[in-house]
Amino acid sequence: MLQIGIDIGSTTVKVTVLRGGELLYRSYERHYSNTREKALEQLRAASSILAGREVRVALTGSAGLGVAKASGLPFAQEVYATAAAVERFIPDADAVVELGGEDAKIIFFGGALEERMNGSCAGGTGAFIDQMATLLNVSVPELDALSARYEKIYPIASRCGVFAKSDIQPILNQGGRKEDVAASIYQAIVDQTVGGLAQGRELAGKIIFLGGPLTFLTGLRERFVDTLALSSDDAIFPENADVFAAIGAAILAPELSEPFRFEEVCELLERFQGGDAVPDSMPPLFSSHEEYDAFAARHALAVPDFREITEYVGDAYLGIDAGSTTTKAALVAPDGALLWSFYSSNHGNPVAIVMEILEEVYAQCGDRVAILGSAVTGYGEELIKHAFKLDAGLVETSAHLMAARRFDPDVDFLIDIGGQDMKCFKIRNGAVDSILLNEACSSGCGSFIESFASALGHPIAEFSKLGLFDPEPANLGSRCTVFMNSSVKQAQKDGASVASISAGLSYSIVKNAVYKVIRAANADDLGRHIVVQGGTFLNDAVLRGFELELGLEVTRPVIAGLMGAYGAALFAYAHSVGASAIITSDELSRFTHVAKPSVCSGCTNRCALTVNTFGDGRRFISGNRCSKPLGGEKSTLPNVVAWKLKRMLDCCGKGDGDGSRGRIGLPFGLNMLENLPFWYEFFTRLNFEVVLSPVSSRELYRKGQKTIPSDTVCYPAKLLHGHIEALAELGVDAIFYPCMSYNFDELRGDNHYNCPVVAYYPELLKANMPTLKRVRFLDPYVGLHRPKELAVKLGEYLQSSLSVPIRETRSALTAAYAAYERYRADTFEHGRVAIEIARSAGVPILVLAGRPYHIDPEINHGIDELITSLGFAVVTEDCVAPLANGKEKRGVLNQWTFQARMYDAARYVCTQPDMQIVQLVSFGCGTDAITSDELRTICESHGKLFTSIKIDEITNLGAVKIRLRSLQAAMESLGGAHNG
Repeated sequence: MLQIGIDIGSTTVKVTVLRGGELLYRSYERHYSNTREKALEQLRAASSILAGREVRVALTGSAGLGVAKASGLPFAQEVYATAAAVERFIPDADAVVELGGEDAKIIFFGGALEERMNGSCAGGTGAFIDQMATLLNVSVPELDALSARYEKIYPIASRCGVFAKSDIQPILNQGGRKEDVAASIYQAIVDQTVGGLAQGRELAGKIIFLGGPLTFLTGLRERFVDTLALSSDDAIFPENADVFAAIGAAILAPELSEPFRFEEVCELLERFQGGDAVPDSMPPLFSSHEEYDAFAARHALAVPDFREITEYVGDAYLGIDAGSTTTKAALVAPDGALLWSFYSSNHGNPVAIVMEILEEVYAQCGDRVAILGSAVTGYGEELIKHAFKLDAGLVETSAHLMAARRFDPDVDFLIDIGGQDMKCFKIRNGAVDSILLNEACSSGCGSFIESFASALGHPIAEFSKLGLFDPEPANLGSRCTVFMNSSVKQAQKDGASVASISAGLSYSIVKNAVYKVIRAANADDLGRHIVVQGGTFLNDAVLRGFELELGLEVTRPVIAGLMGAYGAALFAYAHSVGASAIITSDELSRFTHVAKPSVCSGCTNRCALTVNTFGDGRRFISGNRCSKPLGGEKSTLPNVVAWKLKRMLDCCGKGDGDGSRGRIGLPFGLNMLENLPFWYEFFTRLNFEVVLSPVSSRELYRKGQKTIPSDTVCYPAKLLHGHIEALAELGVDAIFYPCMSYNFDELRGDNHYNCPVVAYYPELLKANMPTLKRVRFLDPYVGLHRPKELAVKLGEYLQSSLSVPIRETRSALTAAYAAYERYRADTFEHGRVAIEIARSAGVPILVLAGRPYHIDPEINHGIDELITSLGFAVVTEDCVAPLANGKEKRGVLNQWTFQARMYDAARYVCTQPDMQIVQLVSFGCGTDAITSDELRTICESHGKLFTSIKIDEITNLGAVKIRLRSLQAAMESLGGAHNG
């Protein structure tokens, strides 16, 4: 009897027909949400061998369960289906790595069958690869071919398309090679699979690689093999790996299925139509055509003056917005009238697009129009400015604000939604007061709705109009772009029309913007004069959904997609000196551009550089966080972060001891980093040689990533796995890393806890790192806040574990406490001197507030150096927190040592006219989600700006630079308005 396996996945349908162990038929095709129809089509394609036959059948796959239930056909859970095929054909396998369209999983064999699968994000799957190929403007096969010619690997996040794009787009905008980016995308997928899915269990032995991406993409396969250091005998890419789960379903069919006639199977699938009603719907966007006409007429009023460039004679000013995925240009007259505009994808090559723009501008202008000023904004600002000798560059928040004021002089809130970016600016006293960016998800952006339009077979312009008058828009919620597919599929099964889904997706974009990015409690949180812009708001359905959700009428300029370029052109006019240095038409005809990757070795940051060379011999180096690669020196402005890092790195060696008791390793991370002066003094007094793990790096992270059991823990904690591995490799006699529920009591808050991750991470390391079963690991529970109790507990512990006499421990602890107090006094004094130097030079001071481990350059990605390069002196929160007067009751439970410091630092900053505060937050930090809101309250209640920056594996500082330059622009614009 023939056995049929049908695997209906998130994006594809696979059908196999087996006779015994022989594969008679196989098919693999995308279903574009038409799961039942595609399965039927593939079955009927095999009718030559199936017609009139008795068969046993089983369905599997992430979308197969619903089809199986509705049709009454048997279902096999996909892990068991895959396992069945592996056990039949490769019985000695140790693990399976399978990447599908939206699913990624690892199955471990040996003992009980264990599966690890992606839960809330589709980073590292086929859909992610599709997204990245689109970003590079290539097909997936072309992406694979590019990866074969790589020269270097960039660090790229893979957890979400937004994270990846945040790393990739600046590389492209600064001239990076697509070949290197393609290979880096594959490496990111490997890192996501190993670090995010393996969750602490080692991938070793014979590994089977399955699924479409690992079947068809040679470059991806190579990155897995290289990263896991697998031999040809251990890396198995079986024949028919793309349909393995379907083969497994066919193998299981005799156990699950009664005999069916083939025609009966087709009839059961044919009858399955899903539901017939939409159970949950939203109010219609428009109840009538008259209502829509009034809406359209109102928004048509927000229009600039237009003049025809072919008839214009006079002066003009050019603005260019080199955005993350698109490039826009605007040519304006001195009175702001729009003469000419341009909007196009940059296709990963912004230099080539701007060259086309300038060629068109010169062709249109001829001798009639003189360009007297030019300016550029956006992610590609620096590269474009240097390439084409534009007169000025400005931060995009300033450009968008300048443009918005043309349409509403009283604007107090700006929201710009692009393809994958969302930017929200609150305006106070005429300047950008705070900035909100989408940092974790793109589900509120244009690419979100565009991907569904494509999947449902409609051009985006047509798709967005379908839902304008639908009476029952489907309530789809707001989730990850990829996982929203399940909501859409369910709505289709329940009978929702394409029009209903289109309208529902417009509401979803709005909900994500308002409640996830802006986090508004109500419309008043935004303002009363709201200007919306960006290409996504040209979609009337999205705009209408936004107004309905807020209960407000907003302003959408007719040129919503051009506002950055239009604002840059207005800036060029406002700052023109009567002539422009922009590249001439003759120079443009000889213009060439070559980009080559490089790595700066000037410091431990190891910045990935792109060296751009132009035809006239000029060079522009991008990717640097200081001026060293440009031939200069780092900023000489005070930087307490750099001083603290050097101070901690000095806490190694034998000190005043002789090292006779051996070498003890201390991890250079989390709370141990700040406590190093204490433990260094303690152990050297006991005649141990202190060995520190190396300063964090991406390589160090990869060294320990396979033992990380949680993808949601903060990056500083993830790095500890690499630090422990490095200490073991250094051959220390023991690693000391205690558990500490409490930190030092600085008498600032209601209590003085460490956060749970910091407090108990040694326990997690011990449970998940095989290395610690071979190395002596000392992780006692101690409390530095109680010296007498510490002397007893630590004395007894070290006497039993290292044979250290209790009296010596007591003596060493006395010296350690004194050393820690000296360190705190030195830090405060160094901060005092830094402030004094800054004030004597008339330089503004920025308090960089965060955790002690945020001084680690791999964690802060050189933000401190970026700040000094912008002309700020940098001090840390512990330099100024002691200066805050008394204790003040907080609006939240103030029980964490580090957060209490930040609150006091913010209170002091509010009294200083030349200081601002910026908070560093590790992405995923639960306690700091509360801390940020409280810090904002402190600052805004005193008229101060507040800037919060989330930091994670992402190395791109583009969004960080936007925030810092916006802060700088606001300070310059407002003068003393925000200065206490």
